[in-house]
Amino acid sequence: MAAESKRERLLRRHRERQSRASIRGRLFSGFALFSVILIAVLWLCQVVFLEEIYKVTKIGEIRSAARELRAQVGSEHLEEKAKEIAEQKSVCISVLLIGQDGSVQTLISADSVARCLIHNPKINPHSFYELYQLVKSKGGSELQHYRYDFERQAYLAYPYTTVFDRTVDEQSIVYTTLITDDLGNELMVMLNSVISPVDATVNTLRSLLFAITALMILLTVVLALVLSGRISRPLIALNEKAKRLAGSDYSVDFTSHGYREISELGQTLNAAEAELSKVDRLKTELIANISHDLRTPLTLISGYAEVMRDIPDENTPENLQIIIDEAGRLSSFVNQILDLSKLQSGAVALNPESYDLSGFLTDSIARYNKLLASKEYRLLLDAPEQITVFADRIRVEQVFYNLLSNAITHTGSDKTVHVALRRVSDPSGAPAARICVIDSGEGIEADKLSSIWDRYYKVDKVHKRAQMGSGLGLSIVKAIMEQIGGAYGVESTPGKGSCFWVEIPLKREQ
Repeated sequence: MAAESKRERLLRRHRERQSRASIRGRLFSGFALFSVILIAVLWLCQVVFLEEIYKVTKIGEIRSAARELRAQVGSEHLEEKAKEIAEQKSVCISVLLIGQDGSVQTLISADSVARCLIHNPKINPHSFYELYQLVKSKGGSELQHYRYDFERQAYLAYPYTTVFDRTVDEQSIVYTTLITDDLGNELMVMLNSVISPVDATVNTLRSLLFAITALMILLTVVLALVLSGRISRPLIALNEKAKRLAGSDYSVDFTSHGYREISELGQTLNAAEAELSKVDRLKTELIANISHDLRTPLTLISGYAEVMRDIPDENTPENLQIIIDEAGRLSSFVNQILDLSKLQSGAVALNPESYDLSGFLTDSIARYNKLLASKEYRLLLDAPEQITVFADRIRVEQVFYNLLSNAITHTGSDKTVHVALRRVSDPSGAPAARICVIDSGEGIEADKLSSIWDRYYKVDKVHKRAQMGSGLGLSIVKAIMEQIGGAYGVESTPGKGSCFWVEIPLKREQ
């Protein structure tokens, strides 16, 4: 592999520094950059380019005044409008009628500027005719620039390309445009405006901006420190608490006040803490349950085998049956663990088919009744109609077996389990078959109903071992029903028993 170049090393170190930058540092840098940009814009607009902005504004005003006058041509209020514009925009206005013989007649005159160029009595009238010819050759409008010579006390022509020349003290602009009135006469409208020096204004603004700059820098520092502290302090506290949580301290309270996002983060961490605490508790119970469920049958198998080996009279069918029963219990527990792992990993493929669920339940209950006859258990089926479902027969049988085993384990002294089959509709309105397995046991308290579907969860942890399940049956039911797209649930009344139910779709999904 080629050696890392110097440029790549620098880029990598730069990225590492950026990734390590704190919120406080980035906020401070952001505010500082914003203030620098804002101050720079103020200086550029109010000092550096103020004169240029002022000149462009004056040129725009004089063009706007010409457009307003053009709109009033032919109106009896033209003269009043010209005087109003002259006062409002500090311009001089002349409307001249130029004859073909070079004669000049002043129709309207409005003067509101000192040293007005177009109203200077020293101007030769023939100059207006020459200006008329120039404007006409330029397409009907022309903007000219002049500078005032204080020694000669006169305005001199000034090239347009140097209109922003700061060495010129006072400038005068003349905008000339040709318009035609209602009688067909061609009128020459002249507008004159003076651009005065703004050096004094610039100096005043510069002094003011120095004070504004200092104040903004101070405010930026204070604001950046306050805001960065308000944002970073709760995050730092949450980070420290998260480290404690990583060390398995589940007593940490992540509740945080302040900004909404930080408060929501604290709530999320509290929820994560609750789930981690629950997982840790289940892990402890899992280890205890597995060690108990594996150790007990292994101990019994080992103990009875040693007794039968050492004591010839103990080699009896009863002792052999105990070994066989415990080996079967151990095998069943291991198989349930494997089944649940496969279901939750999605490794089990479904093979759905249409079949008579009513007949399936009838046959299954008849078979279980024979197996349980010696223990005096009774399974009763209530299935008033034939219902055909579309589902994996093996998985449905597994669900039914686990619900039945759970009910037999927890039913009351009457040793009776009722099974009901009904046609229902799921929340979306699709038809489904509901199987209810009802026991007459002690029931389940309401606060425990949401936990009974968790693996290794046992409502009564002080049951005798003969009545205890592995804690996996209902978890397997849950996993299968989620895989086949069915529903599951439980209804229980403490002291009266429980009804565990599942709903299986009737038809093939289109």
